[in-house]
Amino acid sequence: MDLGNAPYAYTPFCDDRPEMDGFRFWKSGYWKSHLGGRKYHISALYVVDLIRFRQLAAGDRLRSQYQGLSQDPNSLANLDQDLPNNMIHQVAIKSLPQEWLWCETWCSNESKTKAKTIDLCNNPLTKEPKLKAAVRIVAEWKDYDDEIRRLQERLLGRNESREEIREEKGNDHRHTDL
Repeated sequence: MDLGNAPYAYTPFCDDRPEMDGFRFWKSGYWKSHLGGRKYHISALYVVDLIRFRQLAAGDRLRSQYQGLSQDPNSLANLDQDLPNNMIHQVAIKSLPQEWLWCETWCSNESKTKAKTIDLCNNPLTKEPKLKAAVRIVAEWKDYDDEIRRLQERLLGRNESREEIREEKGNDHRHTDL
């Protein structure tokens, strides 16, 4: 993938769910001014060109900026995405295609059909727990969850059987604190 001169690429936040307009902090105040018409990118999915990243000493630049900003407890509330977005003038961000990452909070229902990945991001309106949202948003989630639960039960059953055998033989070699 050609990232141009950027060392990394992120997916920008969607803008097509109007009921969330009041929560788009990047559309006003500091972020609007700082981004200067650029998009604010979400950190849930990214691509890194390690050669370009090293050439630009991007890691050192990010570390230096973090050191300065971390002195203020109100800065970098979402470090993983605020820091790269804050550094957009020094370390460019290439925007990945919007369909690479879909999030129900910010993206329209219609755009979900084109999504390559789904982010179960927090919704400040509903505050719905992520696992509950997963069952509702991802059709196959319940099947996967049930399969994992069966596997856990099977493995736990095997471990309990082994413990019973050890106890019967008197070979209980479990570690205990002194």
